[in-house]
Amino acid sequence: MSSTNRTVVVTGIGATTPLGGDVASTWEGLLAGRSGVRLLEEEWAADLPVRIAARAAVDPGEIIPRPQARKMDRSAQFALIAARQAWQDAGFTAKAGEDTSVNPDRLGAVIASGIGGVTTLLDQYDVLKEKGVRRVSPHTVPMLMPNSPAANVGIDLGARAGVHTPVSACASGAEAIGYAIEMIRTGRADIVIAGGTEAAIHPLPIAAFGNMMAMSKSNDDPQGASRPYDVDRNGFVLGEGAGVIILESEEHAKARGARVYVEAVGQGISADSHHITQPEPSGNGIAHALQNLMDATDLKPADIVHVNAHATSTPQGDVAEIKALRKVFGDDVDHMAISATKSMTGHLLGGAGGVETVASVLALYHRIAPPTINIGTLDPEVNADVVRGEPRALPEGRIAALNDSFGFGGHNVVLALRTI
Repeated sequence: MSSTNRTVVVTGIGATTPLGGDVASTWEGLLAGRSGVRLLEEEWAADLPVRIAARAAVDPGEIIPRPQARKMDRSAQFALIAARQAWQDAGFTAKAGEDTSVNPDRLGAVIASGIGGVTTLLDQYDVLKEKGVRRVSPHTVPMLMPNSPAANVGIDLGARAGVHTPVSACASGAEAIGYAIEMIRTGRADIVIAGGTEAAIHPLPIAAFGNMMAMSKSNDDPQGASRPYDVDRNGFVLGEGAGVIILESEEHAKARGARVYVEAVGQGISADSHHITQPEPSGNGIAHALQNLMDATDLKPADIVHVNAHATSTPQGDVAEIKALRKVFGDDVDHMAISATKSMTGHLLGGAGGVETVASVLALYHRIAPPTINIGTLDPEVNADVVRGEPRALPEGRIAALNDSFGFGGHNVVLALRTI
C-alpha cells in the first residue's frame, strides 16, 4: 500500500519513568506536581559534583525475568517494558502474527536512544580491567548497540516492516515518533511501535555533564533542582526511563475497533548548525522546525492550545524555545498553555521525547495540562503562559498540542497531536 495522505492515530501508550512504573502512576505524578528527583546514595556518587538524579520509580529488574534481563542493557529493559504496556493498551493480545489482527510484515518499530548502552560499555570495561578478558560478557556487543532497544522490542512484538533507531541526542525520542508517522503515512507500515529510552545514570556521564556546566548542582535540594523558566535555574537533572506509543493508520484502527486517543498530525524538523552543545540563542533553528510543521500540515495557530516544552532548566535553552514560539506564532502564544514536565521527571535525554509525547497525548485526551513546578520567580524573558501550581483545563472542541524536543548538535524536532 502506498499513500502520502493516510491519517495516523495513537492507539496505545506505555511508560516507565521516575514518577511511576506505568502510564497511570506517571500521569498521576505529573498532575500532582510531584518530583521524581532524588539524592544519589551510591558510594560512587560521593565525590561527584552532581549527586542528584531522577531514577526510574520501578526498577526494570522487578519486571523482566533475570535470565532475559542479564542479556539486555538497562535502556533496552525500559524500552521493552514501555512497549509491552503500549501494545497491551492498544488492545493487542499477543505478538504480531499470533494476534491475527496484526500482520508482522505491516508492523514497524522505531525506538530511539540518545546514548545507547553506555552503562553496559563502561561496566564491561571495568570487568576487563579488573577481572580479565575471559570475564567480559559475550552479550556485551548486542547490549551496548544503540539499536538494541529497538531490536529487542521488534523481536518481542514481531515487527518485520522495519526496525529503526534515530540517534539525535535529546531529540531522538521525538524523531523516532516523527519517523514512525511517516512510515505509516507513506504506506510502509500499518502500525508502528515508537518512542525513546535512556539509562545513563552512571558516574562518567554525570561527571562529564557536570564538568561542562550543563547539570544542576543543587545537591541540597534534589526535588527543587529541575526548575525550567525560573530566574535561578542552573542546569538539567538527569533522568531515566522510557515512553512508547502505538501509532496506527486510521483505517486499520477503525477496522479492528480500536480505541483512539488522538491524531498524530505530523512533525517539523530542522538543525541549528550553530554549536555542538549550545542552542542558537535567537531561536531561529527551532522556529524553522515549527514553521516546517505548520507548512506541512493543516494546523492553524489558533488550533494549538498546549505545548509540552523541551524546557530542560538551562539558562540558554529555555529562553531560545520561547523566542522561537513567538517568532512563528506571535500573539497566538498567549493562548497556549505551556508545560515543562522535566521539572518533575528530570531530563531523560533520548527518552524525553517518548515520555513527553505520552504526556501530550494524555493532556489532549483528558483536556488538562500538567503544571510546571519549582518556579519561584519566572524569568522575565519567558513571556508566555506557563502552567504553574495546578493543572490547567484545556478548551473543548478540536484542539492540538505540540511536543518540542531539541538535542546537542542542534537537532530540532516538533511533533503535533490533535483531538479526534
